[in-house]
Amino acid sequence: MPKKRYWLMKSEPDVYSIDDLARDGSTSWEGVRNYKARNNMQAMREGDLVLFYHSNAKPPGIAGIARVSREAYPDHFAFEKGHKYFDAKSDAAKPRWHMVDIEFVEKLPELVSLVDVKGEPALADMELVRYMRLSVQEVKKAEFDRVKTMGGLK
Repeated sequence: MPKKRYWLMKSEPDVYSIDDLARDGSTSWEGVRNYKARNNMQAMREGDLVLFYHSNAKPPGIAGIARVSREAYPDHFAFEKGHKYFDAKSDAAKPRWHMVDIEFVEKLPELVSLVDVKGEPALADMELVRYMRLSVQEVKKAEFDRVKTMGGLK
């Protein structure tokens, strides 16, 4: 059985928030158009845990926890002409873009803001601090656990 891994996924809360995920129970994470982020999604396995990050918010920060419920599969929106995620170079026989499904686990009692993350020495090497623009990032277990504690969870 593969070892559980940990991730961080970003969403603008006015587009899709942790509260939306709590309401819906699960969602597909489509529209990723960065190769490193796509490769990270392809590495995700069912049961991996995800820090749900609200980007472009005031303040931006980690708002909750989700779980990967379906491993990477072709992002069908890449093939739909007229869709905002359409990619004319993507081929259904050899898809360029993928998505995963995630399910709600819990909302953090306290938002862990980006300022809090940057100010925490134990998180100094976190990809969120070093590669801020990447929308899907790997997180070390110790970082995941520290964020949970900072957010008010045991």
